[in-house]
Amino acid sequence: MDNVDSTRPSRGVDVIQYGTDCMKLTFLGATQTVTGSKFLIETKDRRILLDCGLFQGSKELRLRNWEAPPVDPKSIDAVVLTHAHIDHTGYLPRLVAHGYKGPVFATSATVDLARILLPDAGHLQEEEANYRNKHHLTKHKPALPLYTVSDAMSSLELMRPVKYGEVVSLSSSLGFDMMHAGHILGSSFVRFREGSGGTQKTVLFTGDIGRYGQPIIFDPASVDAADYLILESTYGNRLHAGNEGTSGKDQLRDVVVSTAERGGTVLIPSFAIGRAQELLYILRELEVENKIPILPVYVDSPMAVDAVDIFRRHVEEHDLEMAQLEKDGGNPLYTQRVHFARSVEESKAINEHRFPSIIISANGMATGGRILHHLMQRLPDERNSVVFVGFQAFGTRGRLISEGARQIRIFGVDYPVRASVHVIDSFSAHGDYREILRWLAGFKRAPRTTFLVHGEPVAAAAMKDHIVVSHKGWGVEIPAYRQTFEIN
Repeated sequence: MDNVDSTRPSRGVDVIQYGTDCMKLTFLGATQTVTGSKFLIETKDRRILLDCGLFQGSKELRLRNWEAPPVDPKSIDAVVLTHAHIDHTGYLPRLVAHGYKGPVFATSATVDLARILLPDAGHLQEEEANYRNKHHLTKHKPALPLYTVSDAMSSLELMRPVKYGEVVSLSSSLGFDMMHAGHILGSSFVRFREGSGGTQKTVLFTGDIGRYGQPIIFDPASVDAADYLILESTYGNRLHAGNEGTSGKDQLRDVVVSTAERGGTVLIPSFAIGRAQELLYILRELEVENKIPILPVYVDSPMAVDAVDIFRRHVEEHDLEMAQLEKDGGNPLYTQRVHFARSVEESKAINEHRFPSIIISANGMATGGRILHHLMQRLPDERNSVVFVGFQAFGTRGRLISEGARQIRIFGVDYPVRASVHVIDSFSAHGDYREILRWLAGFKRAPRTTFLVHGEPVAAAAMKDHIVVSHKGWGVEIPAYRQTFEIN
């Protein structure tokens, strides 16, 4: 728990002046790091926050969540969200607790996912503070939650659903629309238009760009022009395994088969929104194809369980394959022996079973949640396997384990890592650099400036090199934290 006294002046808070004759863009997160997505757009009469995410990873980053908001929340006219993941939405309850009362625009699916994600995040904040206080695992007296369930519920009251392609007017000269991003259910590119006629400017935020040919949802929408582009670069220096040879589905098959043969459990730290549902989809396919044994599959995350229902309900998001499976009467997100654990008692009961099984539990970077208790139980046993199926931010337990740590600290106790550890990048919902270049190839003219965000320094620098080589004449910037650019 990283709580600090929020009444003290926070370090390095910049005062961003309100009111400007030209559009300004200030980068308040996701700069040379993957998390903490926040971008401030200012016009002569509006101040808009695009995304409102939590910083995750190293303690230095997490402490930014505890600082006073870098912009007076009461001065913000609207918040627009690209998608529901916590690093894009998880700061919203704190913003509201500090006085924000305006609308929060997002797609209908994002709104529904936020209704389970944000209260869960508040609950986890309260739960971790209580655990640390109970077991004296804190330097603070007492440890406090970053925000509460009540704060999260207040933020949900501000949500306003937006349809893909719908133009939302924010003022007489400023509006936006949304397009499919192909990342998770409800994810969107957000395109702002300011001005009119020959003086109109377009500013496009990709949020997180998804992948082509992934199950359940549509591919990223094609875009042919934008004056300014804010582009993710999470995998700017890497290719997913599926783009180099063996598919992620085949890799997962091999891990399940070999682990079951030695009597172990496959433990998968997974993001509850998107990744857990994709894993169920793939595991069901492997069962139908007789490529893995029929094992108990435990989904240990109330949020992931609720998200399964939301995925099935939002048929407007389903690609043709998913729609056809449902039309044929099947349930594409259920394996033959799937078990959903909602309560704490159901979660604890999973650890009483020692026969081969598969456990999918949140959260995906092993920074908190029920996955920690499963890691405590399963890491020391060499029969088991731990499979990472998404990006692991710098400073997270997931990053340490995936890079070969031989022991890991959880709640102040060190546990040996004897389980087999596997990384399957191709399950990532982020496009790699080749897929991003494929998407950029749809542009008929170069943006005036392309800003690279959502990438660690090496990844962002590599993505810049790829763009400069592939797209001659494109201007590319890697902004710094709190840096402001005038958009003329």
